[in-house]
Amino acid sequence: MSTNITRQIILDIETTGMNKFGIPYQGHRIIEIGAVEIINRRITGNYFHSYIKPNCPIDTEAFKLHGISNNFLKNKCIFAEIAENFVKFIYGSELVIHNACFDIGFINYEFKMLNPSIANINTFCKITDSLLLARKIFPGKRNNLDALCDRYLIDNSKRTHHSALIDAKILAEIFLFMTSGQIIIPFLHEDEQEKNQCKKYMQIQRVHHSKMIRKIIYANNEENLAHEKILYFIQNKYGKCLWWI
Repeated sequence: MSTNITRQIILDIETTGMNKFGIPYQGHRIIEIGAVEIINRRITGNYFHSYIKPNCPIDTEAFKLHGISNNFLKNKCIFAEIAENFVKFIYGSELVIHNACFDIGFINYEFKMLNPSIANINTFCKITDSLLLARKIFPGKRNNLDALCDRYLIDNSKRTHHSALIDAKILAEIFLFMTSGQIIIPFLHEDEQEKNQCKKYMQIQRVHHSKMIRKIIYANNEENLAHEKILYFIQNKYGKCLWWI
């Protein structure tokens, strides 16, 4: 039996905004970090979360997305005060980030402002961009978190604003589905043909019992994916699922 442990951290950040005319992080700061731990394809419940006082104004456009104000952050820690615990949480893991280039740029920028000699984050963590993965699986489709939630039937009703921790939790579920090796249930809400396909695949197939020797009917890929989704729902809603194997 293998004793290898695969530790992945699903990470998201919120910022004061972004520089539209150059390097995105220049002139801006991180204001929230959310990170969720997965070990051997199980969401453990361990997470890192911190709001951060940026000591610079938050852009109006960014505020509309995440709803985090300078007034809310005025008594929060600065990045230097949370940096050590943040590094301890992510060190040596595989970081899974949606549009990783954006987040990694900001994180490295924050570390460089603390100490220019600090190594970039990719020297002590493996970086996986879940957006690039989604584009390979769904070429030509929208691949933001909301679109992926629709495709994988993941509840995103709590996502009224962008939130680093909520988005990291959602991305953790999405990532597990994308890397499950299972065939996805056809897309919802995209066109009538795909909706009809989805209804077809989700119908319960009735098996007529024969008086002869009965064959064992194994679940197909679509049924396995639907089953896994129900298990995730039970786990997330009640904190325990007896059917995990």
